[in-house]
Amino acid sequence: MQQSGAATASVANKKTGGKPSMVWMIFALGAVLSWGFYGVALHKGQTVLGNPMKALLCVGVAYFLIGVLAPVLALSGQGGLTGFGLSGLIWAGLGGALGAVGAVCIIYAFRNGGLPNYVMPLLFGGAPVVNVLVSMAMHPPKTAPNPMLYLGFLLAVAGGGMVLYYKRS
Repeated sequence: MQQSGAATASVANKKTGGKPSMVWMIFALGAVLSWGFYGVALHKGQTVLGNPMKALLCVGVAYFLIGVLAPVLALSGQGGLTGFGLSGLIWAGLGGALGAVGAVCIIYAFRNGGLPNYVMPLLFGGAPVVNVLVSMAMHPPKTAPNPMLYLGFLLAVAGGGMVLYYKRS
């Protein structure tokens, strides 16, 4: 039986005596660090390999090894390799496809003269704003968003712009 994210969080909270667990922050930090190094490593790889498509192939191999083999091993140990519903397959597959398309876009940004210190701040300044807007469209808030949200949008974009403007060459 699969658990929803809310049900999973509820189970995790009960394990810690009803207090909200903050373990997710460790994983969020892991994603920040991984994606923070991602562009630099990808650019260096395509430069050293001499061809951006070779770098993209390496990304694909890494995604396969980590994103396919690890869950197959984990799920097979739990007897969870069955029960994939069509809706979940479509949404999770779309998420994977969007991640892969994003990697291709980054590769082509680098291939066409972009450098990690330009491309990645644009990505990480813009992506959170897009994420919040799409999330709000898919899961409309019950009440009107606080006006500070829109200030946050401006600050995120301004922050990305400031990183680009004041970065060292």
